[in-house]
Amino acid sequence: MIETINLYHHYSGQRKGQMALKGLDLKIEAGQMYGLIGPDGAGKTTALRILATVLNPTSGEARVGGFSTRKQAEKIRRMIGYMPQNFSLYPDLSVKENLTFFADANGVGSQQKKERIERMLAFTRLEDFTTRRAGNLSGGMKKKLALACALMHEPKVLLLDEPSTGVDPVSRRELWLILAQVVDQGVTVLVSTPYMDEAERCHQVSVLYQGKILTSGTPTELTASLPFEIVEVKSKPRKQMRQVVQEASYILNWRPIGDRLRLGVQDPASAMMQLTHSLQDVDSEIKLMRHSRRTMEDVFIHLVEEERKQV
Repeated sequence: MIETINLYHHYSGQRKGQMALKGLDLKIEAGQMYGLIGPDGAGKTTALRILATVLNPTSGEARVGGFSTRKQAEKIRRMIGYMPQNFSLYPDLSVKENLTFFADANGVGSQQKKERIERMLAFTRLEDFTTRRAGNLSGGMKKKLALACALMHEPKVLLLDEPSTGVDPVSRRELWLILAQVVDQGVTVLVSTPYMDEAERCHQVSVLYQGKILTSGTPTELTASLPFEIVEVKSKPRKQMRQVVQEASYILNWRPIGDRLRLGVQDPASAMMQLTHSLQDVDSEIKLMRHSRRTMEDVFIHLVEEERKQV
């Protein structure tokens, strides 16, 4: 349903010379929830803008539903819903007026329009806010309204650029529950996100960094491919805990998560035994020590660190 082949993009003007994409190759099957994950500046927005026919690539090919983004942009626009990262609706219009406008703009017939507006209001739980101006909505409600507007013409493909950025955890969860229902209806969803926990909700993901893909696969495949296991530890005083971890040769890598440390080790049982002895030797009080599951955040940090070593 979505395919990019050796896609490059160079910016001009004030950003002249900046290469946003470096040979991007994607192949996304129909009905998938596909995650494009990476930090700010990775090229996620550029990739989605090209697929939405807002931007032409410098070189390479991009196709949606078999249509070329260069030569058949109008056909693509009729089959996609696009939700950019920044709020792009009309703040002075009410919720219902925004939905009506986007229905009209996308050629939804008068008989279908009323039914679809009611369905989208119910779907996004905005029925009680139909007369509220879009500019006065909360961050989460704005995102849900933008999603409802993108779905008004029943697109086959939905392109979402960091849809949950800037919203509270409850709204973020609600938004992803709605997206899961959209995929269940057969819509292909390509979503970009900097949040690694959201990546784990996708069928397939690609990790994008500095314009190129570092790896692709299912979240399960990618976490299983990590060359180490994870141990979490929490002890007091923290300074002694960090010192012990830094000096331990059996710890391959580590990073702080709140008040605990997340350690990469080869043998969790052996590592926890050695670490327990080392912490006891310095009179450190162990509050937590456990073998933890590997996550997409572990995958991302490992891949980025390996990539930086090669520069």
